Amino acid sequence: MDKIKFVTDEGETVEFYVEEQTRVNGTDYLLVTDSMDDEAYILKDSSEETDPEADYVMVEDDVELEAMSKVFSQMMDDVDIEM
Repeated sequence: MDKIKFVTDEGETVEFYVEEQTRVNGTDYLLVTDSMDDEAYILKDSSEETDPEADYVMVEDDVELEAMSKVFSQMMDDVDIEM
């Protein structure tokens, strides 16, 4: 399982384990956890194609979060996704 680092808006570094990833309608999504036993979160890439690095943000829109939760739930059986 890959471990990646993110920098918050406050400049804090946070590490996540990537549980799964997918691409829907041209947008990349990650299902991540902050520890092996914790709840899962869904991040989406909000960067432009010309940006040198991906810019992942937490999915906060309820409709988008529910839709992506269903996608990831189909991909994985036993993940508790934070909504």
